[in-house]
Amino acid sequence: QAQLVESGGGLVQPGESLRLSCTASGRIFSKSDKAWFRQAPGKERELVAALRWNGEDIYHADSVKGRFNIARDNVKNEVYLQMNSLKREDKDVYYCAERRTAFRTRISDADGYEYWGQGTQVTVSY
Repeated sequence: QAQLVESGGGLVQPGESLRLSCTASGRIFSKSDKAWFRQAPGKERELVAALRWNGEDIYHADSVKGRFNIARDNVKNEVYLQMNSLKREDKDVYYCAERRTAFRTRISDADGYEYWGQGTQVTVSY
């Protein structure tokens, strides 16, 4: 069983930046996809960004392209989400997630994530 712990959320003003981090411990996949999701109350969870273990397959949702960037450190078993030019509509609870990399699974597929963090709140407001 893997445990994922997020950090880095908080309150920022529109246009500012935040960097989320997620550290995994326990059972670790040798080849995995790591991702960030977000969810607002009453809304469906949205895949924000995902990155395959090889660093070659990467996905960013259209709503965050050019503003957010996902990265990972396989040695530390961490994944990061650098969020720039934050907008009010980016306000959500952000979750990191991990799944074993599966053959023919596209990095943009939102299904199959086995392990989840507890979530970290991001609020964008004056």
